[in-house]
Amino acid sequence: MPNPAPPRLVLASTSRYRRELLARLNIPFEIAAPDIDEAMLHNETPHALALRLASAKAHAVQRAWPDALIIGSDQVAVVGDVILNKPGDFENASAQLKLMRGKTVHFFTALCLLNSSAAREQTKLVPATVHMRNFSDIQIERYLHAEEPYDCAGSARIEGLGITLVAKLDGDDPNALIGLPLIALCEMLRNEGLNLP
Repeated sequence: MPNPAPPRLVLASTSRYRRELLARLNIPFEIAAPDIDEAMLHNETPHALALRLASAKAHAVQRAWPDALIIGSDQVAVVGDVILNKPGDFENASAQLKLMRGKTVHFFTALCLLNSSAAREQTKLVPATVHMRNFSDIQIERYLHAEEPYDCAGSARIEGLGITLVAKLDGDDPNALIGLPLIALCEMLRNEGLNLP
């Protein structure tokens, strides 16, 4: 008797970074765009916000994918009491980097794997800490013109030239900084019976 086909895998994200990371696992997957309100709730902590949004993203596409493993992920970056959103342009990115220089930035990347047919959900928070160098305004300007990282929170692509702005990284999975904690995801997929690699 042939083995049953593995469940479909759906990434509830339109992020090209998450898509590129998930493709590393060599598992076919679909893309779905979650439509959720990402506003922070009153008195919500950054790590609670990340966990809530990761789960909300997975559940947002559940109706369209009733028999799938759905991946939701969200990341919140914080320096001091300030949450760093995607800058969008040079001016905002420059302001973020000036705020971050010489400081410690905390990244809270949350992951949710929802088995939509069994209504079973696994969640995990994968924190990472980035210690930024005390770089100059000229270095900020050169970096931003070279990489234009206007679509990533914190305005620095750690997987690219942004690594030149970093003094030290602390964390269990470098992929979490890019937006999808693959080590935790592999464990969740194994829990759902997928054979990896």
